[in-house]
Amino acid sequence: MKRRLLTVLLGWCIAGTGSAGSLPEPLRDALAQAGVSPSGLGLYVQEVDAHQPLLVHNADRPMSPASTMKLVTTLAGLELLGPNFTWRTEAWTDGTLSGDVLNGNLVLKGYGDPDITLQDFWMFLTDLRARGLREIHGDLVLDRSFFSVDEVDPGGFDNEPTRPYNVIPDALLVNYKSIWLQFLPDEQTGRVRILSTPQFPQVTIINQLALGAGNCDFWPEKPQSMPERATLIFTGVFPRGCGEKSKSFSLLTPNEYLMTLFGQIWRQLGGTLSGSAHDGTLPERADLFDTWESPPLSRVIRDINKYSNNVMARHLFLTLSLAADNPPATTEKSKRAVREWLARSGLDFPELTLENGSGLSRVERITPRHMAELLLHAWRSPLMPEYLSSLPIPGVDGTLRRRLTDSDSAGHGHIKTGYLEGVRAIAGYVNDRAGRTFVVVSLVNHPQAIAAQAFQDAVTEWVSSRGLPSTAADDEWPQERAAIR
Repeated sequence: MKRRLLTVLLGWCIAGTGSAGSLPEPLRDALAQAGVSPSGLGLYVQEVDAHQPLLVHNADRPMSPASTMKLVTTLAGLELLGPNFTWRTEAWTDGTLSGDVLNGNLVLKGYGDPDITLQDFWMFLTDLRARGLREIHGDLVLDRSFFSVDEVDPGGFDNEPTRPYNVIPDALLVNYKSIWLQFLPDEQTGRVRILSTPQFPQVTIINQLALGAGNCDFWPEKPQSMPERATLIFTGVFPRGCGEKSKSFSLLTPNEYLMTLFGQIWRQLGGTLSGSAHDGTLPERADLFDTWESPPLSRVIRDINKYSNNVMARHLFLTLSLAADNPPATTEKSKRAVREWLARSGLDFPELTLENGSGLSRVERITPRHMAELLLHAWRSPLMPEYLSSLPIPGVDGTLRRRLTDSDSAGHGHIKTGYLEGVRAIAGYVNDRAGRTFVVVSLVNHPQAIAAQAFQDAVTEWVSSRGLPSTAADDEWPQERAAIR
């Protein structure tokens, strides 16, 4: 029995071919049912206290990790910047302040805060008023120079230029430069009301929706958009019984958005602004008037990982430049910072390919083995609790709140998910019934990856079900594992 088990384990740990025969039967069956060939799968499973993996398959093949790449960015952020790191947004007066009147410009300088919400911006401007500023006889100068980012088409990745996850990083980004639309069905009229927050006069919403039959899980459908005219057109059927729905869209340029939002809030607070908004840099003669500070990084990475926020991940990735060089932050400086951090940590990932650190990329690559090594390094890090708590819990929250809800795996792990066209990924930690913790990495790069969610769930269940009930294989496992170290 021991010889047979050792042979199987050595086959799993060393072969790493593309053969389906290297997979346990439940996983082999789930992969076949998804229509994914074994060559499209990369898999690595290892107990955190072990010296050898439990299961590997194509472990050394560079693969697209999709949003699991955020695991690299957020761990680098914690270890390079610290869990208490915060971003600043500053208001400077460039002119003469006489009483509550500024004869000159108000300069807003951003340092890349990835999460200034609508409520945060309102509170920041409220504090400006509370400090005595009311009339601005000048312009609103927007200093975005902390980030140096090439201009790209926001729709270039997937032809979705109005979706907030495609918003380009901006050192002075507010509310993801987005509007939030609420869809309110009215059974009496058979129509659907659409509410916008905030309401911008430049944005046009054409509502041609009617109530009817349909599947709530696949609504709202993609609207027709005309970004150049800041227009969205909603047509077709809103399914009865769905209740209220909501979705966000980005339609305005950064300056249009910020100027309009500032003007609306500032007027509501009793202030006035005589000029317009334009890009600029902070003059040396300006005086600091007020500062807004973000939540600490340990809280920010929860939004990044639990909800797979691409824009926040890209902002954090750019901020890593501070560990490599002086401002402005660039992607090249951040790539260098990550590689130097990995080297100092004793991690050698020569195949690692970074583009923006969010996984919203067609070029980012890492092997399953090296993703697992990163997670094992994180497990031994003093910052492990902060890192672990940022990951979704199966069947409980984040991107996994609706998955594995009826499974014994619910609540038994912390796992980051990833999805792109042709890519399905999970990476994180799974607890088995005996209380052991395993690092689990499963990357599917295959045309049928869209159907591989059930396979990823099967991997989680296979690991979490180990340990109980006790079997001969489980009883012999510690001794046999020691034999192949």
